Amino acid sequence: MCVRVLVRWVFKELYSKGLVYRGFKVMPYSTACCTPLSNFEMSQNYKDVVDPAIIVSFPLHSRPHVSLLAWTTTPWTLPSNLALCLHPLLIYVHAKEVSSGREYILMESRLESVFKKTTDFEILDKLSGMDLKGESYEPLFSYFEGSFPGAFKVLVDDYVTEDSGTGIVHMAPYFGQDDYRICLREGVIKKDQEMVCPIDSKGHFVEPVKDFLGVYVKDADKGICSELKKRGRLVHQGTIKHSYPFCWRSDTPLIYRAIPSWFIRVEPLVDRLLKNNAQTYWVPDFVKEKRFANWLKDARDWAVSRNRYWGTPLPLWVSEDGEEVVCVGSKEELASLSGKPSLSDLHREFVDDVTIPSKREGQPPLRRVPEVFDCWFESGSMPYAQVHYPFENKDMFESCFPADFIAEGIDQTRGWFYTLLVISTALFDKPPFQNLVVNGLVLAADGQKMSKRKKNYPDPLEVVNKHGADALRLYLINSPVVKAENLRFQETGVKDLIKDVFLPWYNAYRFFVQNVLRLETEERIRLTFDPDLADLASLPKEEWNVMDRWVLSSVQSLVGWFHGEMAKYRLYTVIPRLVKFIDQLTNWYVRLNRRRIKGENGRTESERALEVLFVVLETLNRLMAPFTPFITETFFQNLKRLRKGGAEEGSIHFLMLPKPKEWLLEPEIEEAVSGMQTVIMLGRLARDRANLPIKSPLAEVVVVHREESFLREIRKLENYVIEELNVKKITLSTEKAQYQVRLQAEPDHKVLGQKFKKDFKAILQAIKGLSNIELEKCLNDKGTTVLGHWIDLSDMRINFVVEGKSGDVEVTSSGPVLVILSTQRDQSLLDEGIAREVINRIQKMRKKAGLVPSNPVIVYYAAAEPLLDRLVQEFMEFIKKSVRAEILRLEEAPSNTSFLLQEDFNDMKEAGVLTVGLVAKA
Repeated sequence: MCVRVLVRWVFKELYSKGLVYRGFKVMPYSTACCTPLSNFEMSQNYKDVVDPAIIVSFPLHSRPHVSLLAWTTTPWTLPSNLALCLHPLLIYVHAKEVSSGREYILMESRLESVFKKTTDFEILDKLSGMDLKGESYEPLFSYFEGSFPGAFKVLVDDYVTEDSGTGIVHMAPYFGQDDYRICLREGVIKKDQEMVCPIDSKGHFVEPVKDFLGVYVKDADKGICSELKKRGRLVHQGTIKHSYPFCWRSDTPLIYRAIPSWFIRVEPLVDRLLKNNAQTYWVPDFVKEKRFANWLKDARDWAVSRNRYWGTPLPLWVSEDGEEVVCVGSKEELASLSGKPSLSDLHREFVDDVTIPSKREGQPPLRRVPEVFDCWFESGSMPYAQVHYPFENKDMFESCFPADFIAEGIDQTRGWFYTLLVISTALFDKPPFQNLVVNGLVLAADGQKMSKRKKNYPDPLEVVNKHGADALRLYLINSPVVKAENLRFQETGVKDLIKDVFLPWYNAYRFFVQNVLRLETEERIRLTFDPDLADLASLPKEEWNVMDRWVLSSVQSLVGWFHGEMAKYRLYTVIPRLVKFIDQLTNWYVRLNRRRIKGENGRTESERALEVLFVVLETLNRLMAPFTPFITETFFQNLKRLRKGGAEEGSIHFLMLPKPKEWLLEPEIEEAVSGMQTVIMLGRLARDRANLPIKSPLAEVVVVHREESFLREIRKLENYVIEELNVKKITLSTEKAQYQVRLQAEPDHKVLGQKFKKDFKAILQAIKGLSNIELEKCLNDKGTTVLGHWIDLSDMRINFVVEGKSGDVEVTSSGPVLVILSTQRDQSLLDEGIAREVINRIQKMRKKAGLVPSNPVIVYYAAAEPLLDRLVQEFMEFIKKSVRAEILRLEEAPSNTSFLLQEDFNDMKEAGVLTVGLVAKA
């Protein structure tokens, strides 16, 4: 009820400003709903359809043997034809058909629409549209002969195009917007005359179209074509596939027709609409600057009335002769004007019986008009209706208007966004919002709209039950939808997100919890962690573990960046960065600190690493909470027990977002680790190319880079490189020539093509031909001159190329970084590789048995071949340290031993069969 009252107030304000009027207007019309639609409603449901496309002849009165040819895709409008329209300046031809001798007039550039070959016709004359203006012609039907003195003549207007049809447009003024405009301008019809529209509200023909009485307009096309053919007026009959508007409610074809309606004057507001739109911030901004602004520039008066029963009644009471109009803005005003008690229900069944006495003596009372509001008018009134302004909450509304932020689909650029702005501008000359996020549409996998009828999408609840609400949320937020682009929904995408994001994230959390429990069990202590890292802060940073410094700096950089991007509403940059950080955390920090966290470097180092991991997990959890509320709440409820001093908040969603801790930021450490990651990834790529698994130790990796500073940082981090690439030695060098390395330039085709256009090909070849010395200088100077043009270093990519590569090395490079991996293995490396295979099998069995690191076990083994037994004994300490368990021969196991799991491994290649048994240690 509050909404209906407020909508009346809004309408009354607009009426008082002179922005409401009644008129006839050709509008999109739904014959199924018996109501007009606004232009933005029409734009919501276009479909590709096949319609008739016919060419009809109109013999001239002055020359009956010559006919004008008009093309139309709506034959049902031909009975209402009142004029023909030509372009005033374009050239038309008087042509003779060779086969029949018939003479036609049509646009010169459209001859192919009638004649297939140039030999099919003979041009008799050429003339402009203006030469034909005023010519009268023979009507197709006699229904309206004599009713319109200025009808059945040739008119001209530059809206006629030469890209379709015959260049001559048939005009039915009450069934086309341009038809109405031109016929009104030329005096064919008049504003004050009775509207001639020979169809009823459901789209069936009525008098005087007696030949097709009661036939639905779309169904009449075939009969009208047949009648024209009988009369010899049908020159060509075919079909056309084109985009056509359908009613968004009933999914039936729309037509254009003139109807009486109540309008809001929008055209006088266009400049103010553009000014207010310029004050808003949209994401992405191209929707505001292009799509929405272009729509505003061409905004037309808004038909706000609908011919329906259900809806909010239009608050207008009008006299029978239309001379008196009263707009009522409230229930109290209606009671005062009508002399009847105030109504509590303002639906039609109650308000339609209320009359208002006329101010003119002896005149009947004023009655409410039968129309109801367009529902988009109510949507546009939402900011005021929701707080019952101005009747209540005036201070609250004025302090909160315009709204900070709204979000809706891109289809609302002509819907809700538009109506909000029109009403707000008309009432207050302000935009209704400050920030707006436009999302794209979620489509079915086949690219079609999701349809209950077609069942072309999975049940959302099944997706949630199968994969979780968080996975579905993150899939949608981390998709093109948040950039106002469409998404083809794939359930496999939700599933992949669990595998690629949620499981690694959960595994990092689980690894942390497992090692907290392990340390508490081993040391018989109760662990808590300080989110401010007070103990760690008391130490010089040089004494910190470098990976701790890196991950803490990275997460604080993420927090600062997160605040900046969220303030700009750029979800499409935020989520990918968060997802990338989860990868950095799990595949780099946890992986490279696994042994340290597990206590292999002592209790102190384990506690420090766990505290750092706690801070990072807690910070990440708070950043992810708005997007994945359920898993983050689960993590929070467990992590808060480990927080020193406890946590007063009952839920993570009661917490504000964390702020960056500047003292932890170390950009140089982040850059150094990034370089290390590049080296490790290139090394892994080299192993993949050489088909050498990471378990196979190699002798050496060489890293070549022209900057000494880069190599110094790699030297500090070399232990991680050695361990990750499983090599015995790392060599760093700036001397690429020593390894037969030269530089090669790869131009950026797109950038250079846009810059230099016609000179592009010559510049491209010149860049590719730059020598090693020239490229060295280019690197120093951040660019070079080519054929008289300065080429910036960012306009090309300089890579390493190795000449005469040996079969004992594998080479990979990325930009200025070159990695040369020695692939030759001696017997000692092969033996160590087998020992690592033994470790791998034991760890797989522990996982298969469902054991966690804190579960102590004894490992029993048996080797079928002496070689394997020798290698296990030789690398015993290495294996024990890696699996953190006691290793014994199988024959040493007591006869009554109960194995958790026992398995034979036949995939040890030349080493033979390995048997492993696991026993729980008391």
